[in-house]
Amino acid sequence: MEIQENVALAPYTTLRVGGPARFFVETRSSSEILEAYRFAREQRVGFFVLGGGSNLLVSDDGFGGVVAHIANRSLEAAEDGHGKLRVVSDAGVDWDAVVRLAVEKNAAGIECLAGIPGSAGGTPVQNVGAYGQEVSGTVARVHAVDLSAEQVLQMSNEDCWFSYRKSVFNGRRKGRYAITRVEYRLRLDQPPNLAYRDVKHYLAQRGTERPTLAETADAVRAIRAAKGMVLAEGDPDSRSAGSFFKNPVIPVESIAALARAAGCEPEKVPQYPAGAGHEGRVVKTSAAWLMELAGFRKGFGLGRAALSSKHVLAITNRRGATAAEIIKLRDAVVSGVQDRTGIRLEQEPVLLGWGTPPY
Repeated sequence: MEIQENVALAPYTTLRVGGPARFFVETRSSSEILEAYRFAREQRVGFFVLGGGSNLLVSDDGFGGVVAHIANRSLEAAEDGHGKLRVVSDAGVDWDAVVRLAVEKNAAGIECLAGIPGSAGGTPVQNVGAYGQEVSGTVARVHAVDLSAEQVLQMSNEDCWFSYRKSVFNGRRKGRYAITRVEYRLRLDQPPNLAYRDVKHYLAQRGTERPTLAETADAVRAIRAAKGMVLAEGDPDSRSAGSFFKNPVIPVESIAALARAAGCEPEKVPQYPAGAGHEGRVVKTSAAWLMELAGFRKGFGLGRAALSSKHVLAITNRRGATAAEIIKLRDAVVSGVQDRTGIRLEQEPVLLGWGTPPY
């Protein structure tokens, strides 16, 4: 296993921002991850596992520890004989490749997660979700390295403690596990999820009355591309970490106050189910809607960082932005939304190199 020094991290992230890693290693197995982790302990420095870099903001000073880049990329699928398709993906596989394989096999469950940048290993961490689906609905088993115990283990769906944009991997035990492989269990020969208006509208405009899984996935990719949420050469709006802010989950009674602030009827305030266990008590609302209510428009910028010209929710790197400029814009948005609505937005990207080592 080759350990490199002072490797630039910006090229490994979709934001293309950040300084170097003091030590950097490509890992292709659980044993190599453990070897890299033990090296970090010997050096008495931090340790960070890097996947697709689509949900990461590295500081301008970089990271003074060991970065283990997951490079294992095996992907396979097999029917289980009970109307299900079992897809097994190494953590380093591009996520959209997993979606393409699933719809090719006519397996439902992740078609609305098409086009999301990043690797398969990152999907359970933040319980990736979009357009009415969350990956937690399909994860059967996660293979990981328990860094604290220095052992390899398998975790069931229940072991992952999934909730909205949360899991055991980014919650109370953040930094304890390094994911090496994910197993998904999908439903064969089932119709696509058409819960979200954007997807239904896109397909209806094109006269697609009974869309296939592949047509639905393509529609989602097109919708995301129109919002700058798909990586594309030559599109500065795609130099982002996707949705920078989480959609807030708020008490139902807060809707009336938001309606008054917006000067609209309560039913005009975006409201979506908050997930299992929250029925009737809380709802999820739109971070983008709150930002626009606070006066933030597409293209608004500070320095070389700007909100996407296609979708207000993404912070983009324009003309070589620094991490400090990204943070300055983030803080302006958080402060503005809180002043206008009383709701404090939470960011989605993980911060690396900002003080205390993450592991």
